[in-house]
Amino acid sequence: MLTEEFSIQAEGSRPGAKLCTYILDASEEFLIQKRPLILVCPGGGYAYTSDREAEPIAMRFLAMGCHVAVLRYSCAPAVYPTALLELAQAMKLVHDYADEWKVDEGKIFVQGSSAGGHLAASLGVFWHEKWLAQKSGVKNEWLRPAGMILCYPVITSGEFAHRGSFENLLRGQYTEEMLERTSLEKQVTEQTPPVFLWHTFTDETVPAENALLFAAALRRHGVSTEFHMYPVGCHGLAACDEQTAHPDRHNIQPECQSWLTLVKTWLSIS
Repeated sequence: MLTEEFSIQAEGSRPGAKLCTYILDASEEFLIQKRPLILVCPGGGYAYTSDREAEPIAMRFLAMGCHVAVLRYSCAPAVYPTALLELAQAMKLVHDYADEWKVDEGKIFVQGSSAGGHLAASLGVFWHEKWLAQKSGVKNEWLRPAGMILCYPVITSGEFAHRGSFENLLRGQYTEEMLERTSLEKQVTEQTPPVFLWHTFTDETVPAENALLFAAALRRHGVSTEFHMYPVGCHGLAACDEQTAHPDRHNIQPECQSWLTLVKTWLSIS
């Protein structure tokens, strides 16, 4: 496996923004010559990027036979759209190296947890807009993910918002206009890529209404969606097992561990 780190720089980037790549070996001995790539966006309320939602999640996708890249994007005091521009740069880098890494360019997916889910979903709803291509210097067609994998995502800036995420994301831009712009259930169109989405009913940090509102918007616009609502589980479950558990083990949730099996099937048919 080839592992590398690439510095990512966009307008407003903070020091340390980078893309960490995990590229599976290619060989004439393998039936599969090109593989999907999952671009992982860890959560952290736009205050930091969580270690629990970074490499441990990458390892699960590697085990499914996918290449993986983890984006350590800029957080506060960086403001919108810096992280999104960095994600655009990451998409460009993957396309630039696609031949060398044996990436199937039609199967570049974005995955995000919590605030990372907001970032991944932002690319999904804004990929076709001219301003994003112009600001990032990346052509729009390269910005379109094949699909989005959203784990207990921050979506809405309205009644059910995780307010801290939007305060960190917008800071001095915290206006009604920008809150409306970054409330992603209001930005879904027919051009939004397919979605795999899961949340827990008992999430008290990012309420389940975030996923419900997004799923409803996807349904209205005819966007293919697989949605799972688990009956129990706190926020920030990651892989839901011992490998991503806090020392107090409070986020081990066997009921939710099936999301990884389900998403493997979803990826195989997407």
